[in-house]
Amino acid sequence: RRSKTWGYVNNSVKIMMSTISTDTDVDVQSLKGVDFVRNAIVEVLNKEFDYEEVARNVALAKLEPKKKKQKKKKKKKNADESSSEQTNEEPEAKVLSEEEKQAIADAAAADAVPFNTQDTMVTPATKDEFGDYQCNAAMGLARNVNLSPRDTAQKIVDGLQPLIGNVMEEPEIAGPGFINLKFKEQYLSSALTTMAKSNRLAVPITSNKQRIIVDFSSPNIAKEMHVGHLRSTIIGDTLSNLLTFMGHDVTRLNHVGDWGTQFGMLVEHLRTEFPQALSTETSQDIDLGDLVTLYKAAKQRFDQDEEFKTRARDTVVKLQAGDEESLTAWKSLCQASRNEYDKIYDTLNIKGLTERGESFYNPFLSSVVSDLEEQELAVPTEGAKAVFLDGYTGRDGTPLPIIVQKSDGGFNYASTDLAAIRHRTEFEDGENADRVLYVTDAGQAQHFQMVFEVAKLANFVPKDKKVSLEHVPFGLVQGEDGKKFATRSGDTVKLRDLLDEAVNIAAADIQSREDSTIDKDQLQSVATTVGIGAVKYADLSMNRESNYKFSYARMLSLNGNTAPYMLYSYARICGIVRKATGFDSADENAKMEWPEPAKEVLLTHESEVALVRNLVKLPDILNEVESELYPNRLCDYLFETSQKFNKFYENCAVNNAETPELKASRLTLCTVTASTIKLLMGLLGIEVVERL
Repeated sequence: RRSKTWGYVNNSVKIMMSTISTDTDVDVQSLKGVDFVRNAIVEVLNKEFDYEEVARNVALAKLEPKKKKQKKKKKKKNADESSSEQTNEEPEAKVLSEEEKQAIADAAAADAVPFNTQDTMVTPATKDEFGDYQCNAAMGLARNVNLSPRDTAQKIVDGLQPLIGNVMEEPEIAGPGFINLKFKEQYLSSALTTMAKSNRLAVPITSNKQRIIVDFSSPNIAKEMHVGHLRSTIIGDTLSNLLTFMGHDVTRLNHVGDWGTQFGMLVEHLRTEFPQALSTETSQDIDLGDLVTLYKAAKQRFDQDEEFKTRARDTVVKLQAGDEESLTAWKSLCQASRNEYDKIYDTLNIKGLTERGESFYNPFLSSVVSDLEEQELAVPTEGAKAVFLDGYTGRDGTPLPIIVQKSDGGFNYASTDLAAIRHRTEFEDGENADRVLYVTDAGQAQHFQMVFEVAKLANFVPKDKKVSLEHVPFGLVQGEDGKKFATRSGDTVKLRDLLDEAVNIAAADIQSREDSTIDKDQLQSVATTVGIGAVKYADLSMNRESNYKFSYARMLSLNGNTAPYMLYSYARICGIVRKATGFDSADENAKMEWPEPAKEVLLTHESEVALVRNLVKLPDILNEVESELYPNRLCDYLFETSQKFNKFYENCAVNNAETPELKASRLTLCTVTASTIKLLMGLLGIEVVERL
């Protein structure tokens, strides 16, 4: 779509996706990270300590009577208060005999399992001076192995050094027993070379490939996409990009709202206003105009005209029974909506999204309810059929049902979601997914929690394989005043208008800059990249579970953790490399010429070392987001990388380096930094620009 401006805008996502399956030029396993450290420490723990004895001691420690915290005694006013306090004292716990304690300890030892990576308590170092990683296992382990924390830490270090000594300095014990771990500079040098030679920056493809479904966006047919759909769409797209890059088989599903009683109203409105929509011969050519206006007109007739309301309800029955005219009109509505959504998806650069609407699951709804009834999970309640789960109550304390069939015989979101789970995980002709992610607003958290629980109780999720059903919640988009994000008239902000405004502001900002190298021919393309990228990045840089205040000024700022800052950082590195290589083509279709990696990376300044330490942690960051699904951590890492590059560039000459070898080394550092920015921006669904 933007191939005409290749020299200025790169389709990062497409390039990133094309490099998933190949990486034969380097040994990607040579890049070490937090998993390498954790696995080494697990080996040491299981060799040096008896996990059964540890389990025994942990059990005995729990049996020790807890020391009561002594509260400051208040002066008693009278004898009644003194008597009341004595009455409220907790009863003393039963005292166990030694035989009973030993029996409990023996049982704990028998059930004990070897140490695992969670027991290592390894985290990224909290401060640069502590090194790269920090192990906090010694403090918790010490009392259960009858050693002091520092002696425990020393025992871990003694066993660890032979396992990691080729890539890390000798571990340092700090404070009461913290173990600080730091990469050797020689390893950092070779690791950066490995990244430079790899078309994946030495990020390995997962060894545990899964079939993953990401359910996101989900607009409603005949309604316009609004700002509320923004977060689901771009968070879901980012997670899909990342999981695909990591080597998983990802299906992106758009669970559109294309079924329900409202379609009787809409179809009946088309019958009188757009009769061509009901014929297969003419429905393809009809223009339904503005769908929002059409929906409002149909709703007004439904609310005001009793005869129309009756016909609309009859049409729902016809539609559900497969009436040809009704289905044709319904398909016209769906296609008209799809055309509008595709414009938004094209602007947001959303690719590979498969529509799988509510209507797709209609054939499975009856069996969902009947199967729940057969298992005595679904029971009649006030004419409807519902499942009651332990632990769920309403505000009044009464049991909270999850209704699977309404009193009029119709189905609802819960029944559709249960049918979708069966198709995605249970049915042989379904997706056979190992992991299913639902990217929706946080307000639906309880709904999905209950649906997942019902699905597992009813065995709609196969027991013979571990399937993970995960709700990925996100907060609200608010105005700068912290209230609902709306137009001045109070209406919901249309997503189309929001995106257009971002592009317009970005174009005006670029034109106003004296140092801009963008001519009029490239302005619209670059403004689109900057404006849309700014909207995406502002959202993705926030913890997805938090509400965030929408501000054009903040998201388009060149300062701070924003898309324009990242885009300028990338363009700046491109400029440095162009100057070094003599590449300054005026041809807008010319592709950047990146230099070959240096034979050896030379680290001569602390800012170089700090930048490389950050770059080699790229696999750690990607693995973390793959597991925990928080895209803001990609943005945090991007911002930190850019800041460390700026410090490097302030302190280390690149084009005027003292020797040709040092220049080549620093150009390699520039190239890997640029590649890292480009990769992560691509995962975020944001294209980069080589000139800005």
